[in-house]
Amino acid sequence: MSILPAKRLNSVKEYYFSKKLREVAQLQKSGKEIINMAIGSPDLAPPKEVLSAIESALHLPGMHKYQSYQGLPELRSAIAGFYQTNYGVILNLDTEVLPLMGSKEGIMHISMAFLNSGDQVLIPNPGYPTYASVTKLLQADPIYYELCETSQWQPDFEALEAMDLSKVKLMWVNYPHMPTGAKAKKSTFEKAIAFAKKHDILLINDNPYSFILNSEPLSILSIDGAKEVALELNSLSKTFNMAGWRVGMLQGAQKYISEVLKVKSNMDSGMFKGLQIGAIAALQLGKEWYDKMDVIYVERRLLIWQLADILGCTYEKEAVSGMFVWAKLPSDLRSAEELVDDLLYNHNIFITPGSIFGSAGSRYIRFSLCVNKEAIEKAIAVLKAAKSV
Repeated sequence: MSILPAKRLNSVKEYYFSKKLREVAQLQKSGKEIINMAIGSPDLAPPKEVLSAIESALHLPGMHKYQSYQGLPELRSAIAGFYQTNYGVILNLDTEVLPLMGSKEGIMHISMAFLNSGDQVLIPNPGYPTYASVTKLLQADPIYYELCETSQWQPDFEALEAMDLSKVKLMWVNYPHMPTGAKAKKSTFEKAIAFAKKHDILLINDNPYSFILNSEPLSILSIDGAKEVALELNSLSKTFNMAGWRVGMLQGAQKYISEVLKVKSNMDSGMFKGLQIGAIAALQLGKEWYDKMDVIYVERRLLIWQLADILGCTYEKEAVSGMFVWAKLPSDLRSAEELVDDLLYNHNIFITPGSIFGSAGSRYIRFSLCVNKEAIEKAIAVLKAAKSV
């Protein structure tokens, strides 16, 4: 007897990194030392204030009970304060803030709250693969809008207006953009909000990278009229080196947040209280923390640029932020996948092919800055030696 999987799984594949990391693990088991600069999983420690906060909290009364589906009031207050201090956005902590177990959870919960079978979703190409996979799992249809280097990876709203938008329910934007590093622009958000209002589309900005190598963080909710049509996801994973903690948050108008809460409250039983207390400490940190991280990331990015130069790739140095370097292949290379496999199997260096982010990324590769200086220098030495043979 064979139990068949749900038909919805026919529309998606296992996440690229889930599969590829098994290959990397096998290579490591065989004795190879792989330099992994593919994944945006911070290797640096969380702030000491955060670690002290959670350690001090572990033995408090009620620490290990179920918690509120909406998170501690103190956490919601810290999120609202974080948004006011850093983005100039005023949020009602009781109705416009929803803590999440990571922003990836939020992508699913938002989609479940608003999508029906046959609805359409505007998704950036290149863009985070989860937007499309979640859309397909819910039997809605992804409609890709292309971003290109010549327009600094910003949406072309004239092209969007020319499309049939009658079935479009949601639109995903992601600035600062992953994988390209393109910064948020106020003008882009203004156009996106006007577009969403005109066509009755719920707009979601996925915003986990705004404090990395970026002196001007911007929230879509800071734009006039945004709360009428927009939500924003954010996360502590990248900003505070807390990826494994799974602490994210969703902000927006009560009418949208309350619908997402209906889904969330049926999917989990609240976030561990200790994590919430640690998150509060993180959200209350000042500019010194971001500056300290940027010093490290600037040094690493300079080295990654050297690595890209050795490979003959081109890349943008201005108006980019986040923890990745997005580099274009030289014309004599046939595909990103071939280069990635050559580096992995012949040089023990693991990077990401841009094609996993969509067809518009097929001529690009992505390097992560979540690898220490010594490892990057080793990769540079390896490739220099290979070129000299």
